[in-house]
Amino acid sequence: MTHDTQPDSKSRLRLWLRLLKAQRSIESALRDRLRAEFGSTLPRFDVLAALDRSKDGLRMSELSSVLKVSNGNVTGIIERLVEDGQVERIPVPGDRRAMQVRLTEKGRKNFAIMAAAHESWVSELLTPFERTEAEALCSAFETLNNRLDQESKP
Repeated sequence: MTHDTQPDSKSRLRLWLRLLKAQRSIESALRDRLRAEFGSTLPRFDVLAALDRSKDGLRMSELSSVLKVSNGNVTGIIERLVEDGQVERIPVPGDRRAMQVRLTEKGRKNFAIMAAAHESWVSELLTPFERTEAEALCSAFETLNNRLDQESKP
C-alpha cells in the first residue's frame, strides 16, 4: 500500500504522533526556560495564569477544575505561592472549610513579566507558522476540541 492510498486512520495516527512529539518538545522547552529565567515550574505558571484570569480569585476546587488536576496537586503549589507573597487566601463567607485564592499585587506583577516571556518563547518556538497558518490551525483545533467536548458529555 503506497503512502497516498493508506486509509485515513493511518494518516490520523501519524498526525496524533506528530502532535504529541511537538507538544512534548514545546513543553520541555518552556519548562526549561521557566526554571532558568524565573526559578519556576510549568504547573506553578499554570496556577498563576488561572488566577490572573479570575480577578476575584477562585475557590480551591474551582482552581483544580480549571486546571483539570486534583486538589492535592494544587494545594502544594498554592502553599508555596502564599509563602512567596504572590497569592493570598480568603475565607469564603458561610463556608468555614472553603478558601478562595487570588493573586496579590506582587503576584500580578511577577506573573505579567513571566507571561510576557512565555508568550515570546511560544512565538519563537512556533516561528515556522505564519499568522494565517497559525490562525487556520487554531480554528481546526477549536473544531476538534468542540467535537471532543461534545462527545465527552453524558
